[in-house]
Amino acid sequence: MSKELEGKVAIITGAAEGLGKRHALQLASMGASVVVNDVGGTLEGEGEDTSKAQAVVDEIEAAGGSAVTHHGDVSDWSAAEGMIQHAVDSFGGLDILINNAGIMRDQTIFNISEKDFDDVVRVHLKGHFAPTKFACNYWRAKSKAAGSPVFGRIVATSSEAFLFGSPGQPNYAAAKGGITAFTMGVAQLMLKYGVTANVVLPRARTRMTMSGPTAAIFEKPAEGFDNFDPANCIPLFAYLCTERAARVSGQVFIAWGKEIKALHSPRPLETWNTEEAWTVDAVHQALAPHYEKAEPVLDGFTMPQG
Repeated sequence: MSKELEGKVAIITGAAEGLGKRHALQLASMGASVVVNDVGGTLEGEGEDTSKAQAVVDEIEAAGGSAVTHHGDVSDWSAAEGMIQHAVDSFGGLDILINNAGIMRDQTIFNISEKDFDDVVRVHLKGHFAPTKFACNYWRAKSKAAGSPVFGRIVATSSEAFLFGSPGQPNYAAAKGGITAFTMGVAQLMLKYGVTANVVLPRARTRMTMSGPTAAIFEKPAEGFDNFDPANCIPLFAYLCTERAARVSGQVFIAWGKEIKALHSPRPLETWNTEEAWTVDAVHQALAPHYEKAEPVLDGFTMPQG
């Protein structure tokens, strides 16, 4: 494995299991020193188990790499600030932040509780925002002190749930939409400091996708290529952390199987104009012929199949 990230320091949130663990092992194998952040809770965000993050550190060290644990809650303001400082204190700096931590509590709008909405949005969206804020503060100060751009990489983990609408996940889908919009703004702001920020929407078999109604879709096939193997997504995340990706920023990617797809910003599909000021009747006359024939869903957004 190329040591392309030799001398770099990476923080990966939610790195004790699933995709986060794979990110940690991948970046460590490429030479990065890694802060393995995870509280070790359940999929629903309950409880703590610090041994899970330590097990990842042990695996990295056994392979000759360098890693430390951090058990703070990513959505906690002081813990997020402390996470950045922990990287600096442990390895002398910070170069990469992969925001991956998240929980899941699926319910439709009829049954979801206020707490289940708030907690999922807090862990996903604020859990991306807080570490990113303090990482950006660090890189801006470093850039100003150097008088030149620095090396900084942010990779956010979103989901196609915010594209599909995901009716059984109003909390999760909303948070993932927010993550995407937030990271795009960070990309624009941090460009002058040498910091890139991108979003990846992985289609992968994880403990999140293997729970609830999506489980059957992500089942491992009995034979043939496994499109939903999490390993298929990891190279894109890793590439976005390298020097070679310096010109890739403000992008949203879908990664799965043997495919990487770039998304474009929303753009008008239909336009209606009027010679006079709009009235309710005029709006109806313009829109009705189009929507009377349209399906009551977003065209093209169907759950991907293996």
